[in-house]
Order: sequence, then structure tokens, then C-alpha cells
Amino acid sequence: MMGYLKKLEDEISAWPGISVHLHRFGGREFLLGNAEVGHMHEGGIVDVPFPRSIHDALLADGLAEGHRWVPNSGWITFRVRSEDDLKHALWLMRLSYIRYALKTAADPRGLLEQETEELHLSPQFRSLLEKFVPKTANHSATKSLSAA
Repeated sequence: MMGYLKKLEDEISAWPGISVHLHRFGGREFLLGNAEVGHMHEGGIVDVPFPRSIHDALLADGLAEGHRWVPNSGWITFRVRSEDDLKHALWLMRLSYIRYALKTAADPRGLLEQETEELHLSPQFRSLLEKFVPKTANHSATKSLSAA
């Protein structure tokens, strides 16, 4: 179990802009700036926050469970017990990461296209993420996240 969580932490901590911290309820949390991408607890529990639209789609497709302590929120829970579960947990965390990364990416449309392909996003999930692409691209000195 701990091997999977170590792999999860190693992978997520390598994403541009991610910082790793102790979580207030135990485990490790992953932040992009001040936004929590998600956290993991010992025992293989992974919790990830989503807007209600993405949360509801994940639950409807059986891709996650409602959060055990705050089931009526946007939080989802996923349990990592195998290598396949690890891959799915990374997919869920990346989905959360993308919605924040799109807001500051130098080329948000390019990032969305790249991530749609890499994560094999369904048209439904791509459409749900499209809402996080700024109306006008942010061309500030923000480092491009498309190299992730």
C-alpha cells in the first residue's frame, strides 16, 4: 500500500507548480498555488475536490465515490489498492490539477487539447473542463504548464 502512495506522491509532486504539505487530517496534500488539487491518507484513501458538475459526472460514471465525511460536497473519494487503482488515482488528481492549471497556462487551449489526448478524456469531461479556459488567454509571465 505504502509503495502505491509513494508513487502517487512522487508523480504528482513532479507536476509544474505543485507543492506537497502535511494534511491537517493526516496524510499529504497537493497544492497548485493556494488551491488544493487533492490529498491522500495512509491506507490508500485519496480525496479530490471538484466542482459539482465534474463531481456528479464522476459519480454517475462510477469513476469515484462520494466523500465519506462530506458526501454532499464536491469532494470525491477513491481507494488505491492496486497498480490499476494507482493509475486511476493519478487520472483523478490530474483532472483536478488541469482545472486550476488552465486558468494560468500561457496556452490554455493547447493545454486542454494535450491533456484531453493524454488522459483519453471523454467528450463529456473535455466539455466540463472547457469551462475553466479563460475567455482570453493569460499571456503574463506565467510558466507554461503544457510541459507537464
